[in-house]
Amino acid sequence: MTTLFYSPGACSLAPHIVLEWIGAPYEAVRVELGSDAYKEINPTGAVPALREEDGWTLTQAGAILEYLAAKYPEAGLGGAPDLRAQAELHRWSSFFTSDMHAAFWPIFSPARYTVDSSDAALAAAAEAGVALVRKQLAFLDAHMAGREWILDGGLSVIDAYAFPMLRWAVAKVPGGLKDYPNVKALMDRLAADPVVQKVLADEMAGG
Repeated sequence: MTTLFYSPGACSLAPHIVLEWIGAPYEAVRVELGSDAYKEINPTGAVPALREEDGWTLTQAGAILEYLAAKYPEAGLGGAPDLRAQAELHRWSSFFTSDMHAAFWPIFSPARYTVDSSDAALAAAAEAGVALVRKQLAFLDAHMAGREWILDGGLSVIDAYAFPMLRWAVAKVPGGLKDYPNVKALMDRLAADPVVQKVLADEMAGG
């Protein structure tokens, strides 16, 4: 059986949601980030990791999401099959992996971004992260004007990828999503999805 290794609130939430949308059998295993036990599965200690029944293990959320979309085409979560539509899938996967996700790191771990350990320096690094996140939210908001989902053709793995990061924005960016109405509408649609609600409840319960 496919196994997803996750940590609540992390970007592993995205493949967890997608696996539920797909409906194929899988097991979700909660892990401690960076623990020695988990590093035997993923040497970086980061989530997510996806292990197939034969032991093959895939890491990196974007790669896992694209793999699941391709493995289960009948779920219709990978966008249209033509070349340009697939390029858009890769484009937005890259956007959330690099531009959006990376923008949060100075907020979560400001000490990584300065050699000055003073409170003022750490606060300045975190503030720079907030500015980066706002820049990416504005870009996404412009894209979402007049759209329901990120890709043409309906709900996709990319919407799931957005969801944990939009939750981080609500929690960490002053004002949350109030200045990004199109992004907030996307967030609200996803948050109202019964499957998304189930996964959030399962993760909090450790399931």
